[in-house]
Parts: sequence; structure tokens; C-alpha cells
Amino acid sequence: MAPVPPGVRLLVSFDRDQWYRALTFILTFLLYTSFHLSRKPISIVKSELHKNCSAVSEAAIIASSSSQQPSLLSLHTDVDCGWKPFDKSNYKQLLGAMDYSFLCAYAIGMYLSGIIGERLPIRLYLTVGMLASGVFTCLFGLGYIYNIHNLSFYIFVQVANGLVQTAGWPSVVTCIGNWFGKGRRGLIMGLWNSHTSVGNILGSLIAGYWVSSNWGMSFIVPGLIIIIMGVVCFLFLIEHPNDLKNIYTQNSSLGKTVPSKSWNGVNGHTEVYLQYKDNKNQVCYYYKDSIQNRKSYDTELLLPRESERIPMQPVVVVKSESEPSAISFMGALRIPGVVEFSLCLLFAKLVSYTFLFWLPLYITKAAHLDAKKAGDLSTLFDVGGIVGGVLAGVISDKLGKRATTCAVMLLLAAPTLYGFSMISEFGLGPMIGMLLVCGGLVNGPYALITTAVSADLGTHKSLKGNARALSTVTAIIDGTGSVGAALGPLLAGLLSAGGWDQVFYMLMTADFLALLLLLRLVTKELASSKSHPISTVELKEH
Repeated sequence: MAPVPPGVRLLVSFDRDQWYRALTFILTFLLYTSFHLSRKPISIVKSELHKNCSAVSEAAIIASSSSQQPSLLSLHTDVDCGWKPFDKSNYKQLLGAMDYSFLCAYAIGMYLSGIIGERLPIRLYLTVGMLASGVFTCLFGLGYIYNIHNLSFYIFVQVANGLVQTAGWPSVVTCIGNWFGKGRRGLIMGLWNSHTSVGNILGSLIAGYWVSSNWGMSFIVPGLIIIIMGVVCFLFLIEHPNDLKNIYTQNSSLGKTVPSKSWNGVNGHTEVYLQYKDNKNQVCYYYKDSIQNRKSYDTELLLPRESERIPMQPVVVVKSESEPSAISFMGALRIPGVVEFSLCLLFAKLVSYTFLFWLPLYITKAAHLDAKKAGDLSTLFDVGGIVGGVLAGVISDKLGKRATTCAVMLLLAAPTLYGFSMISEFGLGPMIGMLLVCGGLVNGPYALITTAVSADLGTHKSLKGNARALSTVTAIIDGTGSVGAALGPLLAGLLSAGGWDQVFYMLMTADFLALLLLLRLVTKELASSKSHPISTVELKEH
């Protein structure tokens, strides 16, 4: 008999629960990647919506002096100069208004999204949000195809897209929080949260490919991708491990039994016994595996194994307390740390989204590159963001201090931003290095707060096991952050008229304010570590 290949041996070493965890991790990663992929094109297309009109006009005047067809040249000049109505001198304010319309709608909708998400099936809610978002993203691109120059059309599409995209973040964070416990949550969610940067990178590359020839396709292709991913979400997303037991209940009711060893029970009892621990919702299953004895809790034991199962002791099923109701908005605000981290994220996300929406245009002006090269170069900021998010998660897991980790990175980010504004004038080499460093320091705290911190607070001990608070807490934190995300690009559009230095001063101020808002939590964490040196054990209890 031939030996089993090592790859196959590795695959069968994982149990069914681990495979479902991996599926949820990868699927939610791809779903939110598609959300960010559809948000990025607007920043790439900005430099195409408004070009250097003065230079084009001079070239047109020279050409017209030796041409016998001025009308055609005039039309060509209008097209090359920019896309109406963004071809005027106030183009920065108009582009800023488009960013603000999307992000303001997103911020307002986010507060409602978490509350709605806890009262509807997440899979269906997320699917509808993705399909609608894909439609509105494509609609923006159709403005180019059908030659639409009405500003109100683009503002409407941005507002509608911002509202429907709020279905994404609370849904995917709730799913990932349901499947993964607190152990190494910072590392797991740091890796998982790289979907933000991966989506930005892919969105930049896709939009950059089409931007110079047909910028409408820069929106239509990402729109189609998010629609396809919405269908995948509907077909495969498992919201909670508890949902799996419905599959096996249905199979058993239809006579579809698993081909495995059967057991006759103990003392004539053939039913599976459940024990509700401490009369609460935590469910314990006791069984004997043919290979080894195992004991797991809650989500760990909802997947049947193809082996002999014998209850260690007959237990009477005790009716658990009624399912806890969804937490109220004010109840979520009373969770310790929610207000501080929410306000901190407001300023951290202000910085991150200013880079998201304005970095390609800044590179175009500072390094004198075309739209495609500037878009490609801006992806380095997101590459640094991936590394920064993972490092923030690993360090906070190791130290058990989420607020302190964020504070240190914010403290380093402010002077780095100033360095970036100075060094970017010295060529591509220094700019590339500073893009990577800035990406890590800016996106590290943002990634940590929106993932691991949100999941920690959504399962805080003060909730007494009420897992239905996670979506609301996540929505409050990210919704408050989205207020900053809306203000940042708007302020950048207004301040850039007086020079890019003013934009960078605004970003540094925001970083310092974010740091100040965390000082109370940092002091509390440091004081706690002195009185309880082994404080990280609590984070690794699962």
C-alpha cells in the first residue's frame, strides 16, 4: 500500500470546525476587500476629471494658429482639459464635496446599520448591501458612457452608495467575532483587516488600468466584482456556528444519517444530552471520541463527528433563559472604553481617509506623474498599512494593551507625516520609503480599533455574555470614525487651495488629538499592569 501524501495528511488533520472557521475567515476577507475595491476608483479618477487646463490651453492656442479646423481642436481641448463640471478652477471643492457626500452618508447610515444588522439575518442584509453597492458603483461609471455632466447626478450616486455600504462592516466583524474567540484576536484580526489595504491596492490597479482611456470602466469593473461577491455571500456565508446544527437537524429529520458507528446510549437512553451551564446560554456537550477525549464549549461543539459518541452522564435538559435582546444605543455607549476609542477613531480615520481619497492627486502634483503612475505608487501606502495592522495586533496581543499600542503608533505618526511632506519633493526614492512608513503608522491604530478593539468591547464582561451587542458596538465605533473620514477629505479639498502644507498640518493635529483621547485608557492600562503583572492571561483564556 502506497503511503499517504504529506499534503493530504495535513488536510485531514484539520477537523470540520477548523475548515468552517477557515471558510469564514477567507470569505469575509474577500467580501470586505470588494467593498474597499469599489471605494478606491474615485481617488484615481480625480486627476482625470480635472487636468492641467492652463497647459492644455497653451498647447491648443499654438496648434490652432496653424490649423484650419478650430472647432475640432476646441472640442478636443475641452475633453483633454477635464470632465465638466470638474474642469473649473474650484475643482478641488467640487471633488471634496463628492467625497464628503459619500462619507457623510456612510457615517450617518453606520449608526443605524448596526442596530438593523442585529435584528435581521446578517447573510441577507450583507447580500442586499453588496448588490446595491455594486449597482451604484456601476452607475457612477455610466456617467462617462452616457456623457453626464450634472454634478447632482454624481452627488446622488455617492450618497446612495455611502448608505448601502454601511451594511458591510458591522456584518463582517460580527461574523468573524462569532467564529473566533479572544485568544490571539489581535493577530488574527490584524491579518484579516489587511482586506482594507488589499482592496485599496486592487482598486487602484483596476482603476489605473482604465483611467486614461475610459475612466467609466474604472467604476464599472469594481461594481461588477462586488455584485458577484454579493452572490457568493448569499450562497456560502455562515453567520454563526450555531447555524450549522440546523443543517444536521434537517438531515436527520429526512432520514439522512451520517454513516458512522451508532451507539445504544446509557441505561436505555439514546438521545443526546445537553447541559446548560449556570442556567445561561452557554451550552456544554460531553462525548467520548474514539481517538481522544475532548471537551469544548459554545461554538466549538456544534459540529458532529463521525465517531462514537457516548454521554458521560445522563443530564436532564434545563430550559435556558430567553435569548438576550439586542443592546440599545445608549447601553452600548456605557460599555467602558467605547466613547474613548470611538472619538480616537474619528481623528485616526480622518487621517487615513484623507490619504485614501487625496494621495494619488497629491503625488500627481508633487512628483509630476500621470494618473496611472500616481495611482500605482499610492498603493505603497496600503502595503505599509498591511504591515502596520498586523504589527499592531501582534504587539497588543503580546502586551495585552490595546490603547497603549495605538497611542505609541499615533505618537510616531505625527512627525512622520511632516517628514513625508518634506521628503516627497526630493524624488521617488525617498517618497517610496516614507509612503511605506506612513502607511504602517497611520493605518496601524485605525486597523486595531476597528477590529480587535471593537470585538473586545462588543464581548465585554459587563455585557454578561450578551453576544448580540457586537454589531451595535462595532457600528458606533466605526460610525464615529466615519464622521472623521467625511471631514478629512472635505477639509483637504478646502485647505489644499492654500497649499498642501496646510493639509499636512491638519493631519498632524488630528493625530495628536487622537493620542490625547487615549491618555486616560493608557494610564489605566499601565496602572493595571503594575498591580497585575500577568494581565495578558485574560486575553488568552480561549
